Amino acid sequence: MPPKNGRNYVQLTDQELIHAIRLGDEPAFEAVFRHHYAPLCQYARTFLHDWDDAEEAVQAVFLAVWEKRDTLEITVSLKSYLYRSVHNRCLNRIRHLSVQSEHREQAAYEVEMYQSSAEAPMQSLIADELSDRLQVAIQRLPEQCRLIFSMSRFEEMKYQEIADQLGLSIKTVENQIGKALRILRTELADYLPLLMVLFLN
Repeated sequence: MPPKNGRNYVQLTDQELIHAIRLGDEPAFEAVFRHHYAPLCQYARTFLHDWDDAEEAVQAVFLAVWEKRDTLEITVSLKSYLYRSVHNRCLNRIRHLSVQSEHREQAAYEVEMYQSSAEAPMQSLIADELSDRLQVAIQRLPEQCRLIFSMSRFEEMKYQEIADQLGLSIKTVENQIGKALRILRTELADYLPLLMVLFLN
């Protein structure tokens, strides 16, 4: 079926298509999308193991093209531009997943340190979302509060040891630990029952 406005976008040159998209020509954009979407997804799939991630990368590229159409500048072929954009998007996704995985593993390890019993089934309790949010919440603690909390929970130092090492009173250490727990409970209120297990044991 020919386009409603009578234009045959398949016959247009790359520069004509780019110009049309820059002017907000939705049928031109849709024609490019339909023509390149499937092969670009296959290409993205060679980088990303998950098909949904591959499709999301391609969709993000097309979304960026449309959102930035007013300033769109392509000096290579349209095909090369799209493949290069998908390539870069996939590499960014891989880096993101790698960092996310590292943070999740680190968070799982740190949460285990909260438990007094090595037999506690921590991995069944700690969901990915909680691990990520816990990491963020700890990083948001005031500097001294975070330091004292980490020394207590991660290094398993006694209050007196922390006080001696930092030149503080035990009362100050106790107050900072209490402050940290209050902040974390507020930041992670949705997980309060689980946090009671993690922080009060």
